[in-house]
Amino acid sequence: MTTILGASRGQFQIPQVAGQTPSLGLTVNGISDFASASLNENQHQINNFGIFAWQKRVRDIDFQIAGFSRYSSAYFSPGDPIGDILFNGIAQTAYRQSWASGVQGDGSWRASPDHTVRSGFYIQRERSPFSTTSNVLPVDENGVQTTDQPLSIFDSGSKTGWLYSYYLQDEWQVFPTLTVNFGARFDQFAQFLSERQLSPRVNVVWQPTETTTLTAGYSRYFVPPPFELIAAPTISLFADTTAAPAVTLDIPPKAERDHYFNIAASQIILPGLKAGIEAYYKIASNLLDEGQFGAPILLTPFNYEKGLVRGVELTLSYDIENWSFYGNFAASKAQGKNIVSSQFNFDPDELAFIAGHYIHLDHDQTYTSSAGVKYKHPTWNTRFAVDLTAGSGLRATSPGGTPNGTSLPGYQQVNFSIVQPIETGIYRGLELRFDIINLLDQVYLIRNGTGVGVGAPQFGPRRTFLAGLTQRF
Repeated sequence: MTTILGASRGQFQIPQVAGQTPSLGLTVNGISDFASASLNENQHQINNFGIFAWQKRVRDIDFQIAGFSRYSSAYFSPGDPIGDILFNGIAQTAYRQSWASGVQGDGSWRASPDHTVRSGFYIQRERSPFSTTSNVLPVDENGVQTTDQPLSIFDSGSKTGWLYSYYLQDEWQVFPTLTVNFGARFDQFAQFLSERQLSPRVNVVWQPTETTTLTAGYSRYFVPPPFELIAAPTISLFADTTAAPAVTLDIPPKAERDHYFNIAASQIILPGLKAGIEAYYKIASNLLDEGQFGAPILLTPFNYEKGLVRGVELTLSYDIENWSFYGNFAASKAQGKNIVSSQFNFDPDELAFIAGHYIHLDHDQTYTSSAGVKYKHPTWNTRFAVDLTAGSGLRATSPGGTPNGTSLPGYQQVNFSIVQPIETGIYRGLELRFDIINLLDQVYLIRNGTGVGVGAPQFGPRRTFLAGLTQRF
């Protein structure tokens, strides 16, 4: 029996870009100018969860059943509503909650020496209420404000959603060196929409030699939109205000449906030295993405009608005595075409361009790499580690206005950690840990506030010190 409990509280100040001036030409309470560095937007987040699992073996059968519950909330508030209205046309206080509970079960049966049958199910109920209070300015039919006195608009709602899943698969050892995994999974959800799909999967693993492994597979995937991120705002409430969207169409997000192909190989070159390569290709319908629209840092899911994702990954690792080295490199390209849900969040010109062109997804990073070294002191058992992550940069709107048409500058980050076990004679001992994130304190942008569904700048972490204590029982 296993119990896992977790709780977190976070308070975040949204980063601002200094030197910006309001460009909407608005006046609020006689004020028409505002220093962007003085905006003080804050967001509070709470996440609590609990899991209880029971695992049992009865002869040739292993099974586990687990119940879980999760509560999450996010609250955004503007520090000075006047500044938000001048820059965005709206100052919004937003509150979002999610209550989710469910049960999951998995089991395996060694039916014969050549066949292992696995099966499992998942059921979840989720309740997601939301509320917003928006301060906006009224405008006439030409979009000109009629008064500098803001008005307040309250909107709220809630929805209950269900998820159901079941899978069945067989691991068939055709020969000692050839294994085939095949089966299917059925998923259904009933939320703002109701959809379902039966998804077949097959994977082949072949070991022609003791040092070489080859795999190939195909999977059909069904990915429901994240229910806790979906709200149903009443768009008509914002008619004839500075927050009225240019597009009023709001089709609920749909489930993503994928055809996924992959092929991979791994090779032990020398004792301790292992290399691998994998290539993948995904063809998606209703490709899911998420964007941050407006001032609150609350993500909203939306769909591209079509999506293509492909790439290759290379890995290399070497273990010798107390040393361990690794390196990884990945190249990828992810694109989508024609936005078909949550359209009111987008500019009409942006929608029109994407309807006829494949564009890069905002999180599409062409090159990503990582490397690291670990060392364990043979006497003190102290473990040291240094790792490097680097990327070519996420996407941003190009100077010519093409959505996600350019990439941000590349970045690098070095991290360091040290772990010291201490034998106290109590249970299985104590472990102390100290980490430094971004050891060299590199300053770099992850997002610059432009791009499809990117409404705010985001920076990588500054130098951060973390300490941890673990007691094993």
